Amino acid sequence: MQRQLTLCITFFSICFSTFGQVGGRASHEFLNLPVSARAAALGGNLITVRDNDLNLAIVNPSLLNKSMDNTLMVTFLDYFAGVKAGYIGYAKDYENIATFSLGMQHINYGKFIRAEENGDITGEFTGGEYALQLGAGREFGEFFSTGANFKLIYSEMESLKAFALAIDFAGTYYNDETGLGVSVLARNGGRQLVAYDRGNPQPLPFELQLAVSKRLDHAPFRFSLAFENAQRLRMLAQDTATAMVNPITGEAERREGGFFPNVLRHTVVGVEVLPDKNFNIRFGYNLQRAMDLRVDSRPGLVGLSWGFGLKVKKFNISYARSSYHLAGGSNHFTITTNLTAFSRN
Repeated sequence: MQRQLTLCITFFSICFSTFGQVGGRASHEFLNLPVSARAAALGGNLITVRDNDLNLAIVNPSLLNKSMDNTLMVTFLDYFAGVKAGYIGYAKDYENIATFSLGMQHINYGKFIRAEENGDITGEFTGGEYALQLGAGREFGEFFSTGANFKLIYSEMESLKAFALAIDFAGTYYNDETGLGVSVLARNGGRQLVAYDRGNPQPLPFELQLAVSKRLDHAPFRFSLAFENAQRLRMLAQDTATAMVNPITGEAERREGGFFPNVLRHTVVGVEVLPDKNFNIRFGYNLQRAMDLRVDSRPGLVGLSWGFGLKVKKFNISYARSSYHLAGGSNHFTITTNLTAFSRN
């Protein structure tokens, strides 16, 4: 049974490899799931916009600023096969020190059948992972800011448990007048302190991201471009074509390798339509998702995502739908509010 549990954990690492290191090379891949509906709608990545959105600052702590003081956000992810995930976060500003955030990320893999190697069913078990995160960010001058996150990570799959520490570092240049933002983010650097397999710790999904965004001066659009996994130039296991099996036909298909396709796999593009300060529409395209998870005979909308943001009284509500495969997609819901608004009445 121990072997079956280990295989189960490996399966989840591979499932989430789209978000972090490639090919199931790391544990705790849930850390790279999009935290907010806004980011999910833009292809899964938006780390450059300093418009006082705590949801973005949870991922990129250099976006934390005093205008987020007393802000609360809650997000829920309806994922595949009954998998559920979410995040709750809060920000507090301490004048002349920094703006801090505190949050909890979790994922619930649901119930599984417990069975012996001979197939005898002995019951059920559950699996889940959690990350407690403390962040801090500070502005330096009018345009520059830096920040860091510290994470305590706990994972449990039946009798197997793991504990890890991770840290993020980020820096941002943002000019509100021109609408230009540039960010560098190093995520999930750290190590497992307690491994599933004692004495054999697995690496964390470390990732280096480079991103830029630009709001147009005379049109209600903001464009974003992110370069994910910059520390890993080769996104495929090999730089030649890689065989994949079509789940519908059972036939082998070829995934393009080589320099240019690997560069494209780093890229996430997004656009926000901003007709009004209380409403916006979002679209995104994740090229790695599109190139690696599509079925060539029926590519459909794999890699595309869309969503919207709406302000209703004291609440900002966001929704996103992301297409991963013919098998389905994910739904993100996020609600954000500033608690100070309630105390004023």
